Amino acid sequence: MKIIIVGGVAGGATAAARMRRMDEQADIILYEKGYFISSATCGLPYYIGGEIRQREDLLLQNPQGLHRRYALTVRVDTEVIAIDLGAKTVTVRRRRSRQVYVETFDKLLLSTGAEPIRPPLAGADHPAVFTLRTLMDAEAIREHIRQCDPSPGVAVVVGGGFIGLEMAENLHKAGFEVHLVEKADQVIAPLDYAMACIAHQQMKQRRIHLWLGQEVAQFEAQPTGRRLEVQLQGGRSILADLVILSVGVRPDISLARTAGLETGPLGGIVVNPFMQTSHPDVYAVGDAVEVYHPVAAAPMHLPLAGPAHKQARIAADNIIEGNLSTYNGTIGVAIAKIFDLTVASAGASGKLLKRLNIPYLASYTHGFSHATYYPTPSALSIKILFSPQDGRLLGAQIAGVDGIDKRIEMLSQVIQRQGTVYDLQQLEHAYAPPYSSATDPVNEAGSVAVNILTGRVKVVHWTEIPLLDFTKDYLLDVRSASEYSEVHIEGATLIPIDELRKHLDEIPRNRRIIVYCAVGKRGYIAARILMQNGFTEVYNLSGGIRTYHFAMR
Repeated sequence: MKIIIVGGVAGGATAAARMRRMDEQADIILYEKGYFISSATCGLPYYIGGEIRQREDLLLQNPQGLHRRYALTVRVDTEVIAIDLGAKTVTVRRRRSRQVYVETFDKLLLSTGAEPIRPPLAGADHPAVFTLRTLMDAEAIREHIRQCDPSPGVAVVVGGGFIGLEMAENLHKAGFEVHLVEKADQVIAPLDYAMACIAHQQMKQRRIHLWLGQEVAQFEAQPTGRRLEVQLQGGRSILADLVILSVGVRPDISLARTAGLETGPLGGIVVNPFMQTSHPDVYAVGDAVEVYHPVAAAPMHLPLAGPAHKQARIAADNIIEGNLSTYNGTIGVAIAKIFDLTVASAGASGKLLKRLNIPYLASYTHGFSHATYYPTPSALSIKILFSPQDGRLLGAQIAGVDGIDKRIEMLSQVIQRQGTVYDLQQLEHAYAPPYSSATDPVNEAGSVAVNILTGRVKVVHWTEIPLLDFTKDYLLDVRSASEYSEVHIEGATLIPIDELRKHLDEIPRNRRIIVYCAVGKRGYIAARILMQNGFTEVYNLSGGIRTYHFAMR
């Protein structure tokens, strides 16, 4: 069997190696139009910032190594320019010599990836404006930084996604004054607003200039030097030495579309659970495809390295053995480092669930990375979204300093298996004081959600506080007097939790009672006291004043 693979960066190289392990006799040819294969593109921002010092550290394999170990034919700097599905051939062009030839295949795997979106803005072709997708892009940016004179100067990152934030951090480490421009009112689209505000706070502390709710109008070259003016639509401008466009990617499907393969509404190649396209002998994986999102119950374009590698193994197995393995979809587990902060998400956000008209409840909780009696615990914040019918976990978001990765993986497993908030309560974790508490923050998030789901407590969210009508609502702060004097929500009455039972007659019974504390725990206890003493309309502020302040700053 003769197998051709188009694209050798992530999915393609993984599939090729897997195929050889499955079939020693197959004729496997891998084409890559770039110079490098199997490169760690997720590490590019850290290579630019100097955290990763050697380019070779990002090259996980090379053509010679793949040939020696797997007996693969690997042709780099060689582009597949056409596919004839009827004849089962590809047309190939060697980029340097411009030689064109035709190769036959029995099976074809497309791993063409995605390409960075470059907005059609005036001046976007200025030599100081870059996108980042390949190792060659990273090398060009590094060379530009070396030529900045006398010092790095000012960098503008356009786009507040994960890559944009990683670039902002690494350019800051490289010595730039960094401005980040994002047309939405928050960074990191998979997070809901209050959770994204934790990232905003971290970036402001590091003197990253945030231009939220702003769009670039155009770039204008300066008459002298290498600098350019980044003009925003509101009329303001930033004089910059370097611009990184990081406004997203689109699937690279030109080959597939021209060949007549089916593409979807999101611009990706349509595949079935076997990673098979609309042609039975053609498979596709990675950033070029649309995949099923189990929570949304709809196709999504989720360009992530982990799913690409998993899809590649499944496609390789099915090409060699027949369609026996299926890919169950992608819930979009993602994580990013932002200076000292780590943020992560899995499943659906509130924004996505609203757009899809999927009903949900939400809960904010705040905990610590490990037992508070063990030295140096760090705070972490969790938001979960769940079904009001059965408590199925639909999404999760976490922000903090330590232990974020393991918590998002705990939550993602429950989401992936269509588990519920009841499962979060029972989830068993490895516990020792340096690593967690006897009740992990994930268990705590589950318990709070179960209390909401079963009616033990009703909650309001931070968005509702500015809308309170104090002729109908009574805002009750149950923290200590010292906490209240330091900061409180305007209009709140202070009755510390330990004194609440002695002051029940002072609380109006003809108004809605909204209770709050620091993070929601004391508020829950206070709500239970009030509910069991005849107060009928009692609500706890989810996440307490901490979530409120994150969102309102």
